[in-house]
Amino acid sequence: MGDPRKIRAKYSGPSHPWQRHRIEEEKKILASFGLKNKKEIWKMQSMLRNFKTQAKALIARTDAQSKREEAALLAKLYNIGMIEQGANIDNILELSLGDILKRRLQSVVFRQNLACSIRQARQFIVHGHITVNSTLVDVPSYVVKRAEENAIRFCETSTLKDPEHPERIKKKKEVAPAKEQKGKKE
Repeated sequence: MGDPRKIRAKYSGPSHPWQRHRIEEEKKILASFGLKNKKEIWKMQSMLRNFKTQAKALIARTDAQSKREEAALLAKLYNIGMIEQGANIDNILELSLGDILKRRLQSVVFRQNLACSIRQARQFIVHGHITVNSTLVDVPSYVVKRAEENAIRFCETSTLKDPEHPERIKKKKEVAPAKEQKGKKE
């Protein structure tokens, strides 16, 4: 069971530290999903790897217990929003890292236009401005369930709840035409 005082990592990092292809892919993922560091990628990869390992084990078995476990796994992934209704166990093997990263609270807040950028969505979450089902959630990596997706809002006490708040208004850059700029200089 282990010593309760020693917290163990719930993920595994890359097998080799210096692989150019992997490092470049991770940089693209970091930028597109607004992640803090590569550890967040590795955590989501481990979660996805666990789902796929469980699916492979269930495909190999044919007993009645495996059918119940298969139904439970499919229901769990449907509730998380990673697969659609009526999907089979083979669809789990087709899931990618992007599928699970899109279900993070940070990505969902950005997609629902509660923040102007994905990094701003992370900041709103960490600073305690976002609630899920009226519960304050300050973890950007929280995996949003399908039922909770419509219950994401700003906290009642947050100043960001006002739609006219300066951080919520998308700034439009006004560019004067070139002819007008020349006329102003003369």
